Amino acid sequence: MRCVIARFPFDLTKAGVLESMKGVKPETLVGESVVIGRRVYPVMQVGQVITRQDRRDFSAGEVVRAMTRLGFTVRGLPEAPSAPAAALSPLQQASAMLGSPVFA
Repeated sequence: MRCVIARFPFDLTKAGVLESMKGVKPETLVGESVVIGRRVYPVMQVGQVITRQDRRDFSAGEVVRAMTRLGFTVRGLPEAPSAPAAALSPLQQASAMLGSPVFA
């Protein structure tokens, strides 16, 4: 499949991407990600490996479109953690552990 990433045309195939990513250790996920084989890679890492370009030269959207068209699963941004629950006093914790009503 022919796609344009960072204004350069690339002929990408699913098998070619799998081969390029073989042996590459996934970085920590902070944004969108792509499932390649049994591993989950950050979109920008995949783009850097398959294009051999600096990450500042292309956008995540370009790589997401290309990976989606090739049939890879693309995951969106991770959900923000919910607000932490209010801290319980030791009495409230013990009551909750015993299954008794929690007293304020």
